[in-house]
Amino acid sequence: MSSLFSTTYSEARARFVGAAAARGLALASHVIPEMEGREGEALATDVVRLGPANAKRLLVLTSGTHGVEGFCGSAAQTALLGDAALQARLATLGVAVLVVHAINPYGFSWLSRTNEDNVDLNRNSIDFACPVPHNEDYEALHALLVPPQWPPSAGNAEAIASYISRHGEPAYQRALTTGQYHHPDGLFYGGARHVWSTRLLQTSLAEHASQCEQIGWIDFHTGLGPAGHGEKICVGRIDAAELGRARAWWGADVASPLDGSTIASNVGGPILDTLRTTCPHAQTTAIAIEFGTVPLVPMLHMLRADVWVRRHPDAPQAAGIREQIRAAFCFDDPLWQGQILGQSRAAVLQGVLGLSRMPVEAR
Repeated sequence: MSSLFSTTYSEARARFVGAAAARGLALASHVIPEMEGREGEALATDVVRLGPANAKRLLVLTSGTHGVEGFCGSAAQTALLGDAALQARLATLGVAVLVVHAINPYGFSWLSRTNEDNVDLNRNSIDFACPVPHNEDYEALHALLVPPQWPPSAGNAEAIASYISRHGEPAYQRALTTGQYHHPDGLFYGGARHVWSTRLLQTSLAEHASQCEQIGWIDFHTGLGPAGHGEKICVGRIDAAELGRARAWWGADVASPLDGSTIASNVGGPILDTLRTTCPHAQTTAIAIEFGTVPLVPMLHMLRADVWVRRHPDAPQAAGIREQIRAAFCFDDPLWQGQILGQSRAAVLQGVLGLSRMPVEAR
């Protein structure tokens, strides 16, 4: 496992690229122009396709949607590139796999949830031709959430605790995580337009999925839930039919805000909606897997720290805060890491098998 989990983006990328080269797999690298990482490195999203070129069934695997959460997904993807047994089943089953490593390389490198514009990719897939949503609950909290000093003052901490006491943790979570579009320097900011990473996903899906009739997607995340447990969540523009397919493929424990079976909010503009809007010709079945780390309120506290560091990048405590953020979203614990790799492989196999059972038109 030590050869799969990394401590920096550049290390994770080197391992992924090296695994692709070792298997003789073609790799396409998409570099963010005029942008450097925390170590001065180029920032790239790397894409590998496995399985038959003419497959009408495609499974998409994305890591690093929320930057610093990318260590987990990267390890799972790198393990897949070395998994000859699983790859051998693709041709037999008529399924291809598109592996998108570090869709948010800036956040991955800088140990931040958001991208180079402080945009949360999981709130950026809305139709910006329409008026953006207004999150009044977030509006009431914004000034408290991004304090002028870090750590926050005692008065600030008391005000946040008072809000949670009066409204409850679920309401506090919804106020923050639903997404907001009016504070570019705030938390869970969805942006004003589709950003580089979202556009890259649209282009990649158009390139690799245009002939596909059945498309599945697993987006790897960390943060919410019991430590080490992977909650499979179906969010976004879903309907009962897609939720039913997801549960048929990945199990009855697939959760969704559609029926209130998950604590996650049905956020606006999740990255999974990029698939649903870019590939209307295909039947889509998409989930996120959220591997638990720290409890909810401490996790949200680290996201507040993330935004504070954005505002104060040269602060003496900035580097230390970034490492605290990384530690909150990826544990340096072999047991936790083993749980992630085991559940990830099972989910990928379930996705491949689920797709293989779906009908496609014979031509």
